[in-house]
Amino acid sequence: MNYKLNKLSTLFLGSAIAASTAFGAGTLEKIMKERGLTESDVIRAAKTYLPTGGRDEFVIFSSGGQSGQMIVYGVPSMKILKYIAVFTPEPWQGYGFDEDSKAVLRQGNIRGREINWGDTHHPALSEVDGKYDGKWLVINDKANPRVGVIDLGDFETKQIVVNPILKSDHGGAFFTQNSEYIIEASQYAAPFDNNYHPIEEYKETYRGAITMWKFDSKIGRIQEDKSFSIELPPYMQDLSDAGKGVSHGWGFTNSFNSEMYTGGIEVGMPPFEAGCSRNDTDFLHVYNWEKLAELAKDDKNVKVVNGHRIVPMDVSIANNALFLIPEPKSPHGVDVSPDGEYITVCGKLDTHASVYKWSKIKKLIDDKKFVGKDPYGIPILDMKESLHGQVELGLGPLHNQYSNVDGEIYTSLYVDSQIVKWNYKTLKVLDKENVHYNVGHLCGMEGKSADPQGKYIISLNKLAIDRFQNVGPLHPQNHQLIDISGKKMDLLYDMPIPLGEPHQAVAIRAEKLHPHVRYKMGTNTKTGKPHKGKTLAGQEKIVREGNTVTVYGTMVRSHINPERITVNKGDTVIMHITNLERAEDETHGFTVDHFDVHMSLEPGETSTIKFEADIEGVFPYYCTEFCSALHLEMMGYLMVKDPNKKYVSAQKLKMQTMSPEQLKAEYDKTVAVNAATDEVIQSVVKFLKENGYDKYPVVVELVTDALDQYGQIKGEKAKADAAVKAGDMEKAILFENMIWQYMVKTADVGIRAKDLLVKKIATKQSPAAERGARAFDEGGCSGCHVVGKVSSGPDLTGVLQRHENAEKWVSDFILDPEKMFKDPYVKGMIDYFNLKMPNQHMNKEEVKDIVEYFKWIDENANLF
Repeated sequence: MNYKLNKLSTLFLGSAIAASTAFGAGTLEKIMKERGLTESDVIRAAKTYLPTGGRDEFVIFSSGGQSGQMIVYGVPSMKILKYIAVFTPEPWQGYGFDEDSKAVLRQGNIRGREINWGDTHHPALSEVDGKYDGKWLVINDKANPRVGVIDLGDFETKQIVVNPILKSDHGGAFFTQNSEYIIEASQYAAPFDNNYHPIEEYKETYRGAITMWKFDSKIGRIQEDKSFSIELPPYMQDLSDAGKGVSHGWGFTNSFNSEMYTGGIEVGMPPFEAGCSRNDTDFLHVYNWEKLAELAKDDKNVKVVNGHRIVPMDVSIANNALFLIPEPKSPHGVDVSPDGEYITVCGKLDTHASVYKWSKIKKLIDDKKFVGKDPYGIPILDMKESLHGQVELGLGPLHNQYSNVDGEIYTSLYVDSQIVKWNYKTLKVLDKENVHYNVGHLCGMEGKSADPQGKYIISLNKLAIDRFQNVGPLHPQNHQLIDISGKKMDLLYDMPIPLGEPHQAVAIRAEKLHPHVRYKMGTNTKTGKPHKGKTLAGQEKIVREGNTVTVYGTMVRSHINPERITVNKGDTVIMHITNLERAEDETHGFTVDHFDVHMSLEPGETSTIKFEADIEGVFPYYCTEFCSALHLEMMGYLMVKDPNKKYVSAQKLKMQTMSPEQLKAEYDKTVAVNAATDEVIQSVVKFLKENGYDKYPVVVELVTDALDQYGQIKGEKAKADAAVKAGDMEKAILFENMIWQYMVKTADVGIRAKDLLVKKIATKQSPAAERGARAFDEGGCSGCHVVGKVSSGPDLTGVLQRHENAEKWVSDFILDPEKMFKDPYVKGMIDYFNLKMPNQHMNKEEVKDIVEYFKWIDENANLF
């Protein structure tokens, strides 16, 4: 460690130790000693630490491999934020269990078969001028050649498109520079049709292909009827990248098995892995997709298989739109530089990285300077004349990511378990970092866009071995965060990934993402349009048409409407449920026991479940998301009776156990509680109006939610009064209790609105006051003292006005309360509250900050 780093570390540690001592949480030195931490460990921890409520700079979208899902996490914190369901059912989100998500999942059926498993591989973000725009995310399924489209407005899958001619696709998905097309390349060559073809006809009838999916970036949907494929030889196509800048309009796809070997261990042939790596080089496919897109519009230039348009090889060749360049053997990726001029390919079985130069390739094409043709007549460009140069990196080079430093590139070495930093222009190796273990892909921060950000590289390691707690033979995989902002790389963090086999990931600046926090009321989130089952409060109903019972229901804290549904055995039950909440993060889940259905309803969402009531019985349904204090009470009953059965009712239990006088007293008590609660609500309303809440949209949204709840009270009150008039006090009490529920929900949201408004209009806290507020909460003071009202202890508003030399008095009391228990004022408080102030062991700096916090409270006393 050099002198500057030692000096920086000392300064950092000195500040950190002082801060930890000031907050009374134990010294950093002590913690370091107990845990065996070094200075470097502490600095790395600080670089990745995200304070409560903080936000990461980057968001990562990683494939979930065999889970068929995607993983979302933040950088630099490496905190997992979400799993996105794509190709497989996912219960928490209700994906594949409600009718609307099932409709998306069923788009992925292949040849009439339900496919409920996927192998997600390569995610891609939509682009404008080669830069990520944060709107759409796509990913491929290698096992079943499909592409899923995810809307980054709500992080939900909206479309799945099946490739009608491919049988597998490792090489997807990759956006072109302006999201005109998504590139998906085949992996294992196979016939385009769905018929049997013997392996002996491999060279004649088996084919590879590149599919160019036309993408409408305004609505985020693949347009299958405007898409096409490019026929290729039966080499095993692998990964792709679209040209950008100077190479825009072209695409690049590498391959392995140019030998076209097909194995045959069972008949005494050498294994596939031996025969498919015999040649010294394989082929990089270079194609003018812009020209081919125009050619594909003309029927004479295409053949149609399974309803899909394919541009044959001879058409591509005749129109100078398809070429081959030799590349290092068994490559596993092709990466175009931010300006589009350099194209880097690494071969797994070669220690070198090969850097091609677009201007050289283009000149060879324009001059029609070829060194020959492959067996299918595709022109081959000279490798040496296409290259900018090669550089030896190490064993098993695989994938590349670019940084914001000109010429800087990072490459993974699978065999050496290292990341190499090098310059693709000067062809010089700059640095290496060991990782754990056997790295596959890398994820740079926007590292394959025209605007790479540098700062970090994530190593997506295939093995974890000894890095984490042993959880059995199936280990998590390890994503390691590496700081690349300095001259030397620095490994900061190990993150176990316990889902699938994450294959590749893409990163985007968090500031580019603008997801919704709620939907417009009654939205079908899979289409973005109003749901056919949209139901508002008061519109709930149950409709029977023949043997189909359709329920139009709602959910809102803390009840489901309707609460009782009776159907016949054999009925088809359709339930449309709308979440009436508009408060952020007030999700409700819904299930009916025994029927294998579930839906997740975010605020404003309507969704549908459908099932056959094929067994008799009583089945509770309930909210599956803990949403309020009365979550357990948020339920109802589905009762399924057999229409061919005669039921004999048991004798009804006597319901009334209270005398009329007791019922009247209970009713009066409930009404009084409601009146007191209403006074609180009205005081909050008065405060909001007097302080101009309508100037702040986020406050207005909460007020609207509160008024929605309050608006329900009038109808319940009418029912309660009618019950009183009819002499049914039990029912009157129930309706008054329902009024109280609405009032509590109104008050809850209203007080949140008030607190938010206070933050908007109060004077800005000084740094000391901010620290004091934090010490006040973390020190336990808020457990007894509530600013603005008397609680378990006195209101502290104005405490600095109550005593002579008040700042010293308050400080002394906090530092050593026992010394002042005999003070007449303190003794009076102890007698009144029957509670003594405990010693919270604050230090002098904390107490000084708390006094500043009390000053801020007094400045804004009118708001509390």
